[in-house]
This record gives sequence, structure tokens and C-alpha cells, in this order.
Amino acid sequence: MALMITCPVCGPRNGYEFRYGGEDKGPRPAQRELSPGDWFQYVHANDCADGIQKEWWVHRDGCGVWFTTYRDTTVNREVPPPEEDA
Repeated sequence: MALMITCPVCGPRNGYEFRYGGEDKGPRPAQRELSPGDWFQYVHANDCADGIQKEWWVHRDGCGVWFTTYRDTTVNREVPPPEEDA
């Protein structure tokens, strides 16, 4: 079964319509105090943890909107947000 993702504009769609944008790491760090090593960590160093993770996705073959959603990486399924983030 293919991954189903719920676009906030278009509703539930097949995962093939979307492109993964990476883990949601929170707000972008301030650039004035940012070293090249810190920028590398923010952009490229991912947790890649098993379990529920907040991620960026874009509805490439649909409305084109970027959004965040939660996915359980152990079963590759979209899941509701954890209670503390709801």
C-alpha cells in the first residue's frame, strides 16, 4: 500500500503526488551568529529516528503548498500529531 498524505488544501492524496522536504527542525537559526558548522548541522544533520517525526512535504503534483505533517517512520504512515504538539 502506498503512503497516503493529507494535503491541507486538497485533502488525502497518494504519496506519489508529494515530495519530502525533510525533518521539521523548528525555526531557522539567526544568521548573524551562525557558523558554517552550525548551518551544516541545521540543514544536513537529521535525526532519522524510528517512530513519529514531524516533516515538511510539498504537494508537487497538486496545489504546490508546503506543509508539515507527522509520519510514523516504522510503518511509513501519516499519523495525528502527538498530544503535546496539538
